[in-house]
Amino acid sequence: MTIIDLGIGNLANVRKALGGKITNDPYEIEKAEKIVLPGVGNFGAVMEKLEPLRGAIIDGINEGKPFLGICLGLQLLFEWSEESEGKGLGIFKGNIVRFRGVRTPHIGWNQVWQKKDCPLFEGIKDGAYFYFVHSYYANPENRDIVTGVTDYQSKGREIVFPSAVWRDNVFGVQFHPEKSGKVGLKLLRNFRRL
Repeated sequence: MTIIDLGIGNLANVRKALGGKITNDPYEIEKAEKIVLPGVGNFGAVMEKLEPLRGAIIDGINEGKPFLGICLGLQLLFEWSEESEGKGLGIFKGNIVRFRGVRTPHIGWNQVWQKKDCPLFEGIKDGAYFYFVHSYYANPENRDIVTGVTDYQSKGREIVFPSAVWRDNVFGVQFHPEKSGKVGLKLLRNFRRL
């Protein structure tokens, strides 16, 4: 298990839950059995830091290694973001859009409604609460990859957005499982078991 270190965010909680090694060495990423990309911050700035690792990450995904993107890590799987310049990894077609007409950032506990069976959610009840902190969300071209949605209500408006995506060996969650108590730890254990 390799957790990609972009020099930002609290990786200690992710490693505590998953084990493995925190690194930004492309060679370590190439050797990894599983890859986790936790992320917080600005899409463009983080993508710049990720650029030297792009090849190793995409190769790992193409080789079928289980990959989990957390929060900004999910967003980086797409082609581009409204947040800033910069090209995402492009694993999924689509972009990242800003919440409009609601309070941002969306912070706190909210429910994830499962749209289809997904190995990450095994043993987790539909509508379980997870912890979120974000102002942008995924807008995938192919809605078949959406495995979980969340409805955010604020200022008398409701926005339903994809909060979990999955295709083949690539998983992404918009919430922070490492900050989501027992249910988050269960999700991370499910990933570790893949």
